[in-house]
Amino acid sequence: MVPGKSVLKAYIDLTRAHFFFVWPLLFCSGLMLAFEEMGGFSWQLTIKAALIGLMGFEAGLVLNDYVDRKKDKLDVEFNRLTRYWRPFGSRPIPSGQIDQKNALLLFFLLVTLTTLLILTLPYPNSLYVLVLMGYSYCAEYFYQVKKRDQKYPIAQLAGRTDLALFPVAGYLCYGSPDSTALLYFIFLYPWALAHLGVNDLADIVNDRARKMKSVTVLYGLKGTAYWILGFTIIHALIATQFMARLGTMASYGFTLALTMLVAANFLILNGKSPEAGQKALPLFHASLLIYALSIIMDYFVG
Repeated sequence: MVPGKSVLKAYIDLTRAHFFFVWPLLFCSGLMLAFEEMGGFSWQLTIKAALIGLMGFEAGLVLNDYVDRKKDKLDVEFNRLTRYWRPFGSRPIPSGQIDQKNALLLFFLLVTLTTLLILTLPYPNSLYVLVLMGYSYCAEYFYQVKKRDQKYPIAQLAGRTDLALFPVAGYLCYGSPDSTALLYFIFLYPWALAHLGVNDLADIVNDRARKMKSVTVLYGLKGTAYWILGFTIIHALIATQFMARLGTMASYGFTLALTMLVAANFLILNGKSPEAGQKALPLFHASLLIYALSIIMDYFVG
């Protein structure tokens, strides 16, 4: 294998670059809501927000792998989940494909570039977004460390606030902290917890080997299925409230996304196994993408 290509593949796995288009769309879905609420539109701000969302989220993924670099050496199973998240099937830091110092350097580089872009936003929007970015990286670190030793899912409940705040940060690039920003957070938070349960269900073998107190390690296969179902129901109830603030296009998209979540839960409840989790995970991710796209399209079409 050509060394240059090998390094490139390692960085693609580290950053999950095949999902690159999702993060800007999710971030900009919040921005479109702000344009709708506050009035006005700017392509310059939209492009800027897309870059903030892309680099900011990628930095979080690198941080995730860096903090877990020693635990990831204990993986005993490289299954479809590994391939799903990392197209070339490697964990680049523990395998030695990427030096841990270079991974940390990449994290700081992405954070620096993201920060410089955020500082070009008008005040106090720049402050809002910087605070949320700093909090999210702290929450990610807390999640990775706390889940190594806990009796209750504190790491999960606190740590997944970072994902729920991600589109809120997009909203605050232009908007102000208000009921719409809060509603987006409350809408996405239970989805994030349900999604975490699906991922933990699919990766139970490795989590046991790494002695990680994931949802499935704490509550077992059946308990995880009910965790996912419970948070999906909460999410669906809040989604109906969110839909009431949106237009027709978003309502169609939300209905499709919720249908996918119903199908995902059916698979999980029917199987209650890692294999069921792996089958359901793409449905969860597709629902998130549809949510983001429908909010964006609703702004332009509605």
